[in-house]
Amino acid sequence: MTSRRLPVLAVTLGDPAGIGPEITARTLADPDTGALAHAIAVGDAAVLRRAVAVCGLDVSVNAVGSVGEARFEPGTIDVLDLGIAGDDLEWGTVSTVAGRSAVAAIEAATRAALAGEVDGIVTAPINKEAIWAAGSRHLGHTEMLGELTGAEHFDTMFVVRGLKIFFTTRHVSLRTALDQITEERVAGSIRQALTALRVFGHQEPRLAVAAINPHGGEGGHFGDEEITALRPAVEKAAAEGLGVVGPIPADSVFHQGLQGRFDGVLSHFHDQGHIPAKTVDFEGTVSVTVGLPILRTSVDHGTAFDIAGTGQASPATMAAAFRAAAEFSGSRDRIRAAYGTGSRG
Repeated sequence: MTSRRLPVLAVTLGDPAGIGPEITARTLADPDTGALAHAIAVGDAAVLRRAVAVCGLDVSVNAVGSVGEARFEPGTIDVLDLGIAGDDLEWGTVSTVAGRSAVAAIEAATRAALAGEVDGIVTAPINKEAIWAAGSRHLGHTEMLGELTGAEHFDTMFVVRGLKIFFTTRHVSLRTALDQITEERVAGSIRQALTALRVFGHQEPRLAVAAINPHGGEGGHFGDEEITALRPAVEKAAAEGLGVVGPIPADSVFHQGLQGRFDGVLSHFHDQGHIPAKTVDFEGTVSVTVGLPILRTSVDHGTAFDIAGTGQASPATMAAAFRAAAEFSGSRDRIRAAYGTGSRG
C-alpha cells in the first residue's frame, strides 16, 4: 500500500520582534501539525530558538540552507536559516533588522513555492513600520507577494467554517470604498470570486453578493448602490449562466452562507466582511491570497508587540492557517493554471 505524500509548506516567522516566531514554534512543534503536512520554517534560526525557549517547548531546531536539507523528523523544527537577525533583538520594538529579516523570509518562501520546492506558504504577521524602515515600499504582505510572483491581480479570500468571503475593495476608507463601487468593478469582483471558488474546489460555485445599504436600499430610499451597481452586475453575470445571486441584505447573507446556501459571499468593504467572519470564529478565520500563482494562507492578526516574548500568544490562528494550507495544497495545479504568468482570474 502506497503511503500518501504529505505536502510541504514553508512557514515564515514574520517580524522577529513580534509574536510570529512564538506562534510558528508552537504550531510546528505540535504532532498534529506534522500529520497534516511537512513544514519548514523560514527566517532566522537564532530567532526561532529564542521563541522555542520562551514557549518552553521540548523540540530542537535544525538550521538548513535549502528545503532539500530538511529532515521533517518528529521533535525537530527545520528552519531555512537566513542569518539576518540574532537572539538579541528587543521584543515588541520596531527594528530595521527585524524588517529586513521579515522581508527576506517572504522572498525566500516565495522563491521556494515558485520553484515547486514547497506546495504553499503560510505567513506569520509582519510590522509595516519595520519593513518600511528596511526599505520596502509595499503596504504589506499581499502587495509584496504580488510583485514577487508577477501577479496581475490579487485579492483576499477569508475562509471561516467553510464559507469563503471576498472583497470588492480592500484597505481604503469607507467613503473611498463607496466611491469605488461601480457596476464594472463589482462585475469584475464577481468573476474573480467565482474563479477562486472553482480553483479551491467548488465545481459549480454558488456566490451571493451582499447589499451595501440597510434592507438592500429599500428601492433607493436608503441608498442607490444596489440599483446603480450591484443588481446590474449580478443580473448580467446570471444571464451568462454564472452561479450568482443578490444583492442580499448584509445582515442576513453571511448567516445564509454559513448555513450552506452559498459557497461564497462577495462583500464590498473591509469591515463588512471582516466583522461577521471574526465574530463567528476569530481564531479560526484564515486569510488566503487569491490571484497569485502560488498558495498562500495567513493569520489574520498583527504582531502583538505588547505580548511578544512572553510566551502567552495563542497559536490558534497560525494552526488554522496551516491546516487550511494543508487542505488547499491539493489545489496547487489549479492555482498555477488559473493564476500563472499571463493568466487572469
